[in-house]
Amino acid sequence: MLLGLSPALVGCSSGWLGRRQAAPVGLSPGSNRLDPALSGNGRYLASVLEERGRVRLVLQEQPGGAVVPLRHWRGREPHSSPSLSWNGRYVAGLMQQGPRRLAVVEDRLTGRLLRLPLPGQGSPVRLSLAPDAGRLAVQVVKQGQWQVEVLDLSGVLEPDRPGGTTAVGGGPDRGEAN
Repeated sequence: MLLGLSPALVGCSSGWLGRRQAAPVGLSPGSNRLDPALSGNGRYLASVLEERGRVRLVLQEQPGGAVVPLRHWRGREPHSSPSLSWNGRYVAGLMQQGPRRLAVVEDRLTGRLLRLPLPGQGSPVRLSLAPDAGRLAVQVVKQGQWQVEVLDLSGVLEPDRPGGTTAVGGGPDRGEAN
């Protein structure tokens, strides 16, 4: 229950809980940032940027805010429901392709885009990627009914675990021996 929390726990700049606004990304007057998702290690922030009639996914390094390019998302707007694996190797979300909404996962290490087939005639609304990228939960609407389906990705994607391979440069983590 949030009513009993002190101001330090609800985001005030004083107290033990530090607060930092996400670095701006081409923010113009009237633009909005929505749907934030952090990688498990906190190194990446994915969010949806509404700006000048476009709704697109933006990936940024943290804490600096440098924008990280995504290979497969441009031109397939609107985007929604971003989710990241532990090290940010995998970026999951919803994108538009023609009249259909698709649940997809981009592997930033290999450049591959995985389009996830959803059973039946449902339309994906929201998703959540497991930190190791082994499973994906998808909220789907089918004929006015809301359902949640869990897809097993363990045979399709390599695990993205703490201390694993980083997506930037594709080499081992700095602390890992060769």
